[in-house]
Amino acid sequence: MILHPIETGNFKLDGGAMFGVVPKSLWQRTNPADSNNMIDIAATSLLIEDGDRLILIDTGLGNKQSEKFFSYYYRWGDHSLENSLKAKGFHPDDITDVFLTHLHFDHCGGSVQWNKDKTGYELAFKNAKFWTNREHWDWAINPNDREKASFLKENLLPIQESGQLNFLERTSQRHFYQELGFEVIFVDGHTDKQMIPIISYKGKKLVFAADLLPTAGHVPLPFVMGYDTRPLLTLKEKKAFLDEAVNQNYYLFLEHDAHNEIITLKDTEKGARHHETFTFNELFN
Repeated sequence: MILHPIETGNFKLDGGAMFGVVPKSLWQRTNPADSNNMIDIAATSLLIEDGDRLILIDTGLGNKQSEKFFSYYYRWGDHSLENSLKAKGFHPDDITDVFLTHLHFDHCGGSVQWNKDKTGYELAFKNAKFWTNREHWDWAINPNDREKASFLKENLLPIQESGQLNFLERTSQRHFYQELGFEVIFVDGHTDKQMIPIISYKGKKLVFAADLLPTAGHVPLPFVMGYDTRPLLTLKEKKAFLDEAVNQNYYLFLEHDAHNEIITLKDTEKGARHHETFTFNELFN
């Protein structure tokens, strides 16, 4: 097995929305805001090369949305999903599986693209199976008013119509999926049935933290996103996860942190805290 970080494109989000009820005077210490109160956000996917399988975890925002849509998110940098794959020696047609932690647009938007003449949509990975779970899919297809702006039909319906949509069976809150080669923890605080992969790699446990822990600045328990649909449940799930991460020495791959690629945690009198930061290459090459 070989893992490859894949930079799909950076953007910005409102710092207050990213930290909920936590005062700016606290969160700006780790996530400084610009004059518009926006903070740097990454959308880093992870590619698993395992035999004849190429499994891509999440696909970023994509590029098919309108100029008005992207004006809200202040894209910056020159990363793109296709160029990042190319830099690793791969083409989108090589991808055999796309695993989506959840279906908010910044995690699945790159799964679907315009066709050549922009008359309709097509899948960006025409040879891949797309993996989610049925409970989350139903939640996304019939969205509540709070999340409606995050579950975009143009990101979802083309996957359904393609015949490439697959559902993972959920029998418990965590499960090892033989078909993918990694364990998944299901969490419900951010959105219903978000999936957090735990990958055994080179003697370490690497956790793709998705929106359970979007940045290193979110490690303290009360630092919960305003986007979370069930913040009190997030607190409970996050506490259990942070304790486990400390005890099991997990390495946390931070999908949305533009400045801390992988971190570890340590136990303190205030609870789990950020310990060390690594780049992927420092840790595994």
